[in-house]
Amino acid sequence: MSNEEDAAIPVRVAARCRPNGAAGLRDGCVPCVTVVPGEPQIVLSGEKAFTFDFVFDPAAEQEEVFSNAVAPLIDGIFKGYNATVLAYGQTGSGKTFTMGGAYSGDADPNSTGIIPRAVHALFRGWQSRDAYEFAISVSYLEIYRDEIIDLLYVGKERPLLSVREDPKEGIKICGLTERVVATAEDIICCLQQGNLSRTVGATAMNAQSSRSHAIFTITIEQRGREDRESHCRSKLHLVDLAGSQRAKRTKAEGDRLREGININRGLLALGNVISALGEEGVARRAHHVPYRDSGLTRLLQDSLGSNSLTLMVACISPGDSNLEETLNTLRYADRARKIKNKPIVNRDPNTVELQMLRQQVQQLQVQLLQARGGGIVTMQGGGEGQAASVQSVLERNRSLHEANAQLSRELQVAVDHTAHLREKLILSEMERQKLLARFAELKDHEA
Repeated sequence: MSNEEDAAIPVRVAARCRPNGAAGLRDGCVPCVTVVPGEPQIVLSGEKAFTFDFVFDPAAEQEEVFSNAVAPLIDGIFKGYNATVLAYGQTGSGKTFTMGGAYSGDADPNSTGIIPRAVHALFRGWQSRDAYEFAISVSYLEIYRDEIIDLLYVGKERPLLSVREDPKEGIKICGLTERVVATAEDIICCLQQGNLSRTVGATAMNAQSSRSHAIFTITIEQRGREDRESHCRSKLHLVDLAGSQRAKRTKAEGDRLREGININRGLLALGNVISALGEEGVARRAHHVPYRDSGLTRLLQDSLGSNSLTLMVACISPGDSNLEETLNTLRYADRARKIKNKPIVNRDPNTVELQMLRQQVQQLQVQLLQARGGGIVTMQGGGEGQAASVQSVLERNRSLHEANAQLSRELQVAVDHTAHLREKLILSEMERQKLLARFAELKDHEA
């Protein structure tokens, strides 16, 4: 991130294997996932190996996942970059637990997930940056049956939300509630309020299965206290995707089955986007990226293949009964690693334009000094000599400004005088035309 802003940065992927749950032990599931010690590699059934940026075995704690994989993104937020963390995996594989989407204040601190940890890390960072002022706002939405629902809206009938693409700010959601917050507790309250409205339901694989994709967004504006032109705006998207569904495993019927179909459709569209972005070279340029195939892919357009530092957390289950879904998840995540994003520092466009204009003014001042015979004095020698040289240039610049102002005033007087003479000329010409017309009338009358 300290290099040139146009450098392409790949999407980073962390694979996390959950412990074998009570259901797996009860059903006699045999572990089929092996984490290679000391290497970010997973071996499936002793045959297929996948390498990622981070790999966390079933014994990994929440703090280990956050500090290794997510904390670098928080550092990027303070530099003005956008960041995205999204959890993908089979239903019941621990996505919501990893993200901390169901966080409550009285939960075990060791089980606290990525979202609340990120919130507290952000506020710790803000408190240590006395040279900046911060303004923070949050929004929370879910995508249920491909419809965008505002989870922070207070009222009886939620408005219909539409997605638009702004050339400067990227993807925007018209009408989405954005709460201004001042403390970490305010953000946690918004998270808890939104969770109460989120759509969940029971299936044969998960008693509290998420039936929608949820996106919790924190928007940060920072401005220097002394350097007021140091202004940037960044966003942190925390995405808890609904788990991929298999009707035979979930035993879903009726509404639950229809929900599962819509979830799989959205994940399929996301997979198509990832596959198109993962192509390299000529093949990549020839591919159309189907962002508009679903609401989910539209909202993640900036996070995949565009302006964001992105981390995908692939959550998997260790039992052999989930072997097929685990393999699909790892392949999905492996394709995501091939995506190249181009994150940039989100500076205020007015500030950028002002800085550019100031540079142009400085260049013109130098050219004006050279044209008037005032050379630029080289800053060499002692401190007094440098100060005298700077003072000389400043005095010369001031005198040129005064001369320019005087010439501008004289030019304005001349312009006004010319306009007055032109007006008199026009009036004289009109009188002449009237006299000629009168002369013609008298001549005709005599004839």
